[in-house]
Parts: sequence; structure tokens; C-alpha cells
Amino acid sequence: MKSNHRQAKHSGMAAILLAMLLAAVMLAGVVLPAQAQTFNSLYSFQSSNGAYPAGLVQGTDGNLYGVTLRGGDQFDAGTFFRFSTSGNEKTLCVFYDLGACRDAQAPENLVLGANGSFYGVALNGEIFKISARGKLKVLYTNTNNISVAPMVLASNKDFYGTTKLGGANGQGTVFKMTPAGKVTTLYSFCSVIQSGICLDGAQPIYALVQGSDGNLYGTTSIGGNDGVNDGYGTIFKITQGGTLTTLYNFPGFTQTSSALVEGVDGNFYGTTATGGSGTYGPGGTFFTVTTSGALTTLYNFCDLKNCADGSQPSNLYLATDGNFYGITWFGGVNNNSQGTIFQFTPSGSLTTLHNFDGTDGSGPGGGGTLMQDTDGTLYGTMLEGGSSYPGCSPVCDGTIFSLDMGLGPFVKTVPTSGKVKAKVKILGTDLTGATSVTFNGTAATFKVASSSEITTNVPAGATSGVVKVVTSGGTTLTSNVVFVVP
Repeated sequence: MKSNHRQAKHSGMAAILLAMLLAAVMLAGVVLPAQAQTFNSLYSFQSSNGAYPAGLVQGTDGNLYGVTLRGGDQFDAGTFFRFSTSGNEKTLCVFYDLGACRDAQAPENLVLGANGSFYGVALNGEIFKISARGKLKVLYTNTNNISVAPMVLASNKDFYGTTKLGGANGQGTVFKMTPAGKVTTLYSFCSVIQSGICLDGAQPIYALVQGSDGNLYGTTSIGGNDGVNDGYGTIFKITQGGTLTTLYNFPGFTQTSSALVEGVDGNFYGTTATGGSGTYGPGGTFFTVTTSGALTTLYNFCDLKNCADGSQPSNLYLATDGNFYGITWFGGVNNNSQGTIFQFTPSGSLTTLHNFDGTDGSGPGGGGTLMQDTDGTLYGTMLEGGSSYPGCSPVCDGTIFSLDMGLGPFVKTVPTSGKVKAKVKILGTDLTGATSVTFNGTAATFKVASSSEITTNVPAGATSGVVKVVTSGGTTLTSNVVFVVP
């Protein structure tokens, strides 16, 4: 079961890219307030087909893919599964079984690579690649450098990640991995020690995020010093070459609880599991931090009686409406305090969208995850709970759900950066018969591979900006992020 302790080349170019990002969001629409929403509980896991789902990733075929930490067969080592947006689940591979997934167990997460395969990390330090058909290849293994956070596919097409332990000082690392599996350690935490405290932080457990300036940003779960307290974690920036700068030290009894997310304003947003000044207890916070490390708390959870607004927020996600979504592990209006789904505007205005009751997911067992499909709908998993709750026999090993906020379809590119002639995949919905693809207004030749995938190359003369696809019906779909042409 999971716990909650789970360069740019030129500054002028960074400013231009940030301006483009802002323009793209304005083209897509201003930040919208909470609309009428529809929540649907779609699937409940049981041990035979996996237990404890660890998030969803959209594949090139339009389906959603994920892994479970446990379940599958007598080895209880997890599964790789496919889930259609219509609600059908299919187990594709059982880890540590005699089949294709024999060489790894207890997979932690997945991320889609530029080649259409998925990449993830597993319990014993394995970094693996797995196809949509369930064919697994272990690319790297180091049992001393256990990674628990998803890797991020950066603009240079390499993956970047963190390990909780290992490295030169045994307190975690930042690493780079090529798609072929060559791993390079970029930084070992606890390299700056004073009075036994790792001033540069230690034991990172959440994913990195690449900023619009090209640098990577992340958090550590312990270490640092805010001038009064020791060891509650840090926010850091690291270049792709491995130069680390500590931006912020979390104050006492306040620790980060999700990966940072870059907002449309170029600042980063995040949550803490505890701390804050909630009226009814330190239920955690929603905050924003600048690239220079100035942090502002925007909301204090547990501000309502019985923590009806939720407590212990996690897994922040920026949707195409410009708002942030996430899940609290505890709180809500239900008596069993099973957590909530929340929405924040960038200014910190909270709307509680759903209160879990156990049958549709259980927060205290380990929280959940959120992502947005290119059809506009949000999908997520809860680590525990299910249709048999509270008896939990036999269907109570986690859930899959959807949350429709009325957001329109969009397209996304894999990767999000590339030089002229570089290969690019465009993922979307109902792409059959598409009539046009442009990169910041420059037309590209393309091939419709399926209703959910277009393959193309960055056209000559293209500059950084949004990618647009005109469908057979005349609808223009815009990418959710700026495509960067170096």
C-alpha cells in the first residue's frame, strides 16, 4: 500500500516561450469557473485482475492504460491493463508471471514515450518499457536506486526521474534515461550537509516537471532548513545538465504531497499533505511558487467543520480550462471521510466536485490520480475502495472513475518539442478524415494513422506555438501545450 511520502539556452527564448504558452491558453479559452459536472464510477478492481491501480495514461490508440501495484495471480505482483473510455477493462500482462512480464514486479507507474510504448518503474529498481500489447523489456535495474515517481518525457526526448534512495549519499538522485535505457545520474541529494541536515533536500518521491524555461522542477520529502525547523523538504530547480538550485524550504510539519504543476502564468502550483492554518486543523495547503522560490499559500484545507472541504490533498493536475484538479485523501461530507475531488482556480478559489463514499473509491487507503483524455473528460483511479465497500469482498481493490466537466476535445503531441523534420505523434479523438495540421500556423504534411493518432513531421519554417488539427467536420482542435521548435 502506498503512503503519502511516496535550461533554457537563452533567457530571451524562455520569455518568448512563456508568452506563447499564455497566448495558447488565451486562444483555448480563459480560466473557467466550475461548471455542472457528471461523476461516474466505471470499474472496481478485484485481486484476480489487479489490485491498487496507480493511474491512467492515454495511448496512441485512444485507450487508457495503467498498472496495478498488486494482484493478478498467486504472485500478487501487479498487472498491466487497458481500459476503454466506454468502460471495458482488459488485463494485458501479469507481472512476475511466466509470460511476457516475468522480469519485473509491483509496477509503480507509466508514462507514454515518443515511440508509442509505455515506460515505467517497478518495485525492485527496474525501469521497463512495455508495448500496448503487453510485451515488456527491462531497460535498467539498480536495487539501490529505487524510484517511486513517474518519469517525465522532456523536450529532448529523454526521460528524467528521481530515486528515493541511492546515489553517492544514499538519499536519492535525479537521473536521465535515454529511450534505449542508458541511465545517467545527474545529481545525488544530501551533497550539502550541515549539522547532519541535508540542506539540499533528500528522498524525492514525486515526479519532476519540465518548465517552459527548459529546466526541471521538483520537491524532496525531507531535508532542507527553513531557518527554524529541519528536514521537512524542499523545492528545487535542476538544469538538464545537473546543476541543482534549492528554491524553497518547507516549514515545520508541512511536507509536499504532489508533483509541481506549471500554470499558465509561468509559476508552479502544488499541495502539501499537512500544515496550513485550516480552522479545524492542519489539513494541508494549495500553494503557488515562482521560479525564484517565492511561495504563496492560496488555500488552507480543513477550513470547514469536519474538514468538509477535504484534507491531505494530492496529485494536482492542470486541465484545459486553466483550472487545477486533485484529490484529497480524507475529509468531505460523507461520514466515513473518504476524500474528495477538488477544483482550484489559479487564484485559489476552491470548488468540491465530488465526495467519495468508499464504493466509488477510498481516499484513506492511498488517495488517487487524475488525468484528462483528449475527449475533454477527466479520468482517474483510487487506490482502494470499490463496489463491495465496506465489506470489501470480493470487489474492493481500487476503482476507475470519470468526471465530465463539459470541457471540449483537444489534441496533444508526443513529444512536445522537436526540430524541423522530427517525427511527432498527435493524439486526439475522432481524427479520421482530418484535413489540416499546422505548427503555429505552418502547414505540415501528415498521415491519419487511426481515429486517435496522426503521424507527422515538424515542417520547414515552423516556429514554437500551438499545434492545430482541422477535423473532417471543420472543427479546429488545439494542442493543450505549446510545441517548442528549438
